[in-house]
Amino acid sequence: MREKRIATREMLKEAGLRPTRQRMSLANLLFDAGDCHVTAEQLHHQAEDADIKVSLATVYNTLNQFTEAGLLREVVVDSNKSYFDTNTTDHHHYFHETTAMLEDIPASAVTISEIPNLPDHLSLSRVDVIIRVKENTPKS
Repeated sequence: MREKRIATREMLKEAGLRPTRQRMSLANLLFDAGDCHVTAEQLHHQAEDADIKVSLATVYNTLNQFTEAGLLREVVVDSNKSYFDTNTTDHHHYFHETTAMLEDIPASAVTISEIPNLPDHLSLSRVDVIIRVKENTPKS
């Protein structure tokens, strides 16, 4: 347990973030689970279940700080819902509309054949593909 805390503390320091108690607790919830996708509300519930005292506003702020530091990737599925992804490598997503879950798609599984010319003052940051899927209804 002590080694895990040291690794989390070092990860935050290397990202330029002060390892406060709340950041450490939320980082442990996020990164101990392996690759995952969470909303701020889901992480807040996980924190409550683990008896971590933290406000929803602090969860939002921490997720945004982790994203700015490159520890997380924000995936916006619509104007009202963002997920935070612990997998920051180049990849895409399925969004399951019936369950509101995200699933990773390897970058190599999606081919993008053309991107429009960008104005001179812009450069490409990355391309995010979200493929929306839903369960088929059984035929009678």
